[in-house]
Amino acid sequence: MNKGNGPISFPGLGIGKFNIDNVAFSIGGFEIYWYAVLIATGFVLAVLLGLALAKKKGIKQDDVLDGIIWITPVSVICARLYYVIFDPNGSYNSIKEVFAIRDGGMAIYGAVIGAFICAVIHCKIKKIKISDAADMVAPCFLVGQIVGRWGNFVNQEAFGGETTLPWGMQLIINGKETIVHPTFLYESLWNLAGLIILLTLFKYSKKYSGIIFSGYLIWYGIGRFFIEQLRTDQLKVFSVPVSVLVSAVAVLAGIVLVILIIRKKKGENNGTDN
Repeated sequence: MNKGNGPISFPGLGIGKFNIDNVAFSIGGFEIYWYAVLIATGFVLAVLLGLALAKKKGIKQDDVLDGIIWITPVSVICARLYYVIFDPNGSYNSIKEVFAIRDGGMAIYGAVIGAFICAVIHCKIKKIKISDAADMVAPCFLVGQIVGRWGNFVNQEAFGGETTLPWGMQLIINGKETIVHPTFLYESLWNLAGLIILLTLFKYSKKYSGIIFSGYLIWYGIGRFFIEQLRTDQLKVFSVPVSVLVSAVAVLAGIVLVILIIRKKKGENNGTDN
């Protein structure tokens, strides 16, 4: 994984050099990193939003909390597993590497895929309509991603290639001062816009169940498709960035779902008219 070190600056914006310690605090000699703090903050905010949206969907909050208890650790492991599988620079020798969370290397798509599979199982057990649960969870994913991406900023990672744009971020990479695309910021802002859109449209999910999740797939997929191509730490398969492929599939899946949802609703309306 490419990482910067030393002071950060945004010369084009007139923001001079400043340092960020990636250690937030220590407890008994055990260091707690800002990355973990930000991920945990995003998680808590996502849970609070999920509980609020569950009410609108008529989903019991206890069922949501029950799911969180076991879906969360599984999704974290899946995020690490995804990274371990596709990391082109990795030299992983045992299954233990998948559980070495503190060593760094997590992939949001792995977490989303793992969480979705687990959520489907949980919905089957609790007899919750999957499309309703998916609508509830989609904005929560964005909240976690909005906050979590700032952990990449603190760690000086997940940045893009060199740029001359005025908002370029200057880092010391391999001993050289380099101005790069702040892709963590691009994705965070893109997701914030998506969150606002999905929450604004959430009222329509009562009539078109599943439409918010479909919108998430399309919105996040489009943003990640382009942003990923700017990054210098891509996970690849056959020399193609994995996240670009997954994003393309997500967008197509989202479009297909929207079409199916609308067609289904029209069919129901026609049936009622008859």
